[in-house]
Amino acid sequence: MFFGISHLVVPVTDLQRSAALWCDVMGFAAVQRGDGFVDIDTGSASLRLLQVQNVEASVALRLQVSDVAAAYAALLAAGATSRYAPVKTPQLEEMACVNDADGHAITVWRALSEDEWGFVPDLPKQGQWLPEAEDLLKRLLAHVPALFRMLARRRTTRVIEQLAQEAQSPVTRDLVIKGYITASAKVTRFRLVEPLKAEGIDPAQYQAEFDYE
Repeated sequence: MFFGISHLVVPVTDLQRSAALWCDVMGFAAVQRGDGFVDIDTGSASLRLLQVQNVEASVALRLQVSDVAAAYAALLAAGATSRYAPVKTPQLEEMACVNDADGHAITVWRALSEDEWGFVPDLPKQGQWLPEAEDLLKRLLAHVPALFRMLARRRTTRVIEQLAQEAQSPVTRDLVIKGYITASAKVTRFRLVEPLKAEGIDPAQYQAEFDYE
């Protein structure tokens, strides 16, 4: 019966001005124009800018962007007024907010990369780990690009704990090194040499793990 939301309606008092903000400043496309409205394709949702005499209730919209500061500055330059400048939040986001000419709140935001969190997240461990083993893995994972680090953390921790279970041992420094190597695809293991050397580890002593299929 219900097929989903087709449009979000944004009442505006100057249709041309609002369409210019969404198209010329933000770079979205007007896909349909009619008597008193313009439909904007934002890529993830359609907005219908609807001409009204007076805006009786404002709306709030969130837009994901790659550069919060640049988006915020562009909106201000286009005539929007600031609600708050770029700020990092406890939800690990950066965001800023403006009001458009009709008082609608436009929040621009992006997720912070792990390098911007200001803390090192805990390992998703379940077994017993020696403190020096856990510390070593956290340092080694810091060499993984932030975009892939969460996935690497989960996979590497799981492989290491499997090795510890097979050895009937708590997780040791040696098991961390072996799991760190074998959890990586063989074709990319050469990238692990420098992080290991940076920790004073001789990769040659773990050639069997580098050769592991």
